[in-house]
Amino acid sequence: MAYNFKKEMEKPERLAGGHRLCAGCGASVAVRGVLRALEPEDRAVVTNATSCLEVSTYLYPYTAYEDSYIHSAFENAAATCGGVETAYRVLKKRGKINENFKFITFGGDGGTYDIGLQSLSGAMERGHDMVYVCYDNEAYMNTGIQRSSATPRFADATTTPVGTRSYGKVQNKKNLTEIVAAHHIPYAAQTTFIGNFKDLHEKAHKAIYTEGPCFLNILSPCPRGWRYNMEDLAEICRLAVDTCVWPLYEIEEGTWKLTYEPKKKIPVEEFLKKQGRFKHMFAKGNEWMIEEAQQYVDDQWEQLLATCQK
Repeated sequence: MAYNFKKEMEKPERLAGGHRLCAGCGASVAVRGVLRALEPEDRAVVTNATSCLEVSTYLYPYTAYEDSYIHSAFENAAATCGGVETAYRVLKKRGKINENFKFITFGGDGGTYDIGLQSLSGAMERGHDMVYVCYDNEAYMNTGIQRSSATPRFADATTTPVGTRSYGKVQNKKNLTEIVAAHHIPYAAQTTFIGNFKDLHEKAHKAIYTEGPCFLNILSPCPRGWRYNMEDLAEICRLAVDTCVWPLYEIEEGTWKLTYEPKKKIPVEEFLKKQGRFKHMFAKGNEWMIEEAQQYVDDQWEQLLATCQK
């Protein structure tokens, strides 16, 4: 069925208003988009690793979720979801549950790229019928903007501060989508918020309704850590995609496919200059940083194009 934005927007909200996430934060947009992909007749069990999202949407005894919700620790959200999914299958087999439930985990990049990677890997390897969603804001935003392995090179974070002897984070960002795809799961994809959300909504629906373990990596900018104006959220995402810093693609049953290719690939500095965490890269004498950042993005983009064309 062709995508219909109006019909998507008419679906009932499953993340209620009144949560405490910051204005201009990508996490709530990501969660709303993923949960909107659920068919109205289906119910969900949402597992959430400790994160900005968790502390802002579930302050006991209050919750912003219309579906069942479990707060799990940083390191075991995927294992928690897998355990619940297994119990559900057993109870359904015994005839004690008739309703259809879907199992969805949300984790930030700290709880996914780093602390929860073993739990995520285990759940994907065991083949649970679940979706793991990483909302990637490229640092540990909830505990003070410390660098994570998702933080890009040259970013100014509190544990990689820019100064006279430091130019920000030294390492490039870990390619988590590629790592999870190496588990040979049925579906994995990268997306973010551009245009009419078609890419996000369609990938979320495909991940939820593909049997087996699936993974979504959603770039979800953070206004505090990235230091942009809150009204620039959509523009930041568009620049990430059109510079190819964050390519949109999916891997379905082992087949890699670009889901968006910029008509004109724009320079990476257009993405960088909108964010305070990269301000030092534009100081006189630091032109080499922008050149190296551009070279890295170009190399990664060419590798992705080659993989998708195989």
